[in-house]
Amino acid sequence: MKHIVIIGNGVSGVTAARHIRKLSDHRVTIISAETKYFFSRTALMYVFMGHMKFENTQPYENWFWKKNRIDLVEGLVEFIDTEGCKVVLRNGTEILFDDLILATGSRPNKFGWPGQDLKGVQGMYSKQDLETLEENAKDCKRAVIVGGGLIGIEMAEMLHSRNIPVTFLVRETSFWNGVLPKEQSEMVNREILENHIDLRLSTNLQEIISDENGRAKAVLTDKGETIECSVVGLTAGVSPNIEFVKSSAIETNRGVLVNEFLETNIKNIYAIGDCAEQHQAIDQRRPIEAVWYTGRMMGETVARTICGNRKAYKPGHWFNSAKFIDIEYQTYGWVWAQPKENESRFYWEDATGKKSILLNYDTKTREFIGINTFGIRLRHERFDAWLNEKASVEKVLVHLKDANFDPEFFKSYEAAIIKKFNQENNTSLKVKAKSWKRIFLNA
Repeated sequence: MKHIVIIGNGVSGVTAARHIRKLSDHRVTIISAETKYFFSRTALMYVFMGHMKFENTQPYENWFWKKNRIDLVEGLVEFIDTEGCKVVLRNGTEILFDDLILATGSRPNKFGWPGQDLKGVQGMYSKQDLETLEENAKDCKRAVIVGGGLIGIEMAEMLHSRNIPVTFLVRETSFWNGVLPKEQSEMVNREILENHIDLRLSTNLQEIISDENGRAKAVLTDKGETIECSVVGLTAGVSPNIEFVKSSAIETNRGVLVNEFLETNIKNIYAIGDCAEQHQAIDQRRPIEAVWYTGRMMGETVARTICGNRKAYKPGHWFNSAKFIDIEYQTYGWVWAQPKENESRFYWEDATGKKSILLNYDTKTREFIGINTFGIRLRHERFDAWLNEKASVEKVLVHLKDANFDPEFFKSYEAAIIKKFNQENNTSLKVKAKSWKRIFLNA
């Protein structure tokens, strides 16, 4: 029986532990300095907003770990002895391993801004960040959020929910326009502004100004403007949390370097989730994928390898989801901020500006490449099937209702969607009747 040690108790590490237990009787130990028990990181914002308690973010009861013989160790790993096959905690405890899985996640980026370490300045990633924000938000008259990504808009919504005025500094000319096409990026801009959040595009942080007690009292922008505030959220992306790994023999770049089997250069040491970096990017994915879904898949994959069924990480078609205040976002396949040379697009938006569909397809072959939806919930398995079969954009469009969670949406909008596509493409498509039997069986 081997001893498997996992550093990190996020979705990647816990998924690996669960699947190792399903597949074997190996001893499993999870080490975490953040919390003893696994919780859903994406739910932290709802704790702050009062929609749930922290204990409701824990998918498993506390007895789950003992029942499934998964040992939990609270502590911070300071060093990995690859030759001695042991990890050393800050308190001096040494833990021997046969296999080691690095699942240490991410940490917020800091770019050397003057004042970035003042009181009242923080990121929003960990449970400790949530606790810090609870304290910092007391008597806060204004907050400034720096960075136009998903964590930034979540933090802005969190503070806004407590009626704290928020100024949002985004260096890009439009929110998340390095990822979203122009029309949908502008939709997010409108949603932010309609919620009375002070969105400042094309604006960079220059300095965080301190008061006499070492606390943030204002920020200075590159426009020469001083904005008074007592909370500054630094949400300009994340980086792999691997500082302690760099003193070991494990090869790193931005993340811990792994092959397609999630193996590092050291035998029996693996890396998964946000901290892992592929030597060779898979398909059109990035070498580092800081995404909940891919972390879960990596955890299951590495468990199979450790338990004797060596398995390559094959994540399949890209998909992701997020929420921009009150607008849900989903993406399947590939949709870039700008179309590639061989790509064409179809865009539809409803009159309210709250719902939209963007289909990406090959100009010559008409093959469906990807879709972005705003304000519309779609079924993952349907798009997976269409991408696998290389369906045409026309097939996807006329059967789009088969992928939709909300039949009432298409009763209202399907004619308008098809009409717009026909006008732009000189076609005469008609909506296909929905196969309710098939949809209910797939639900």
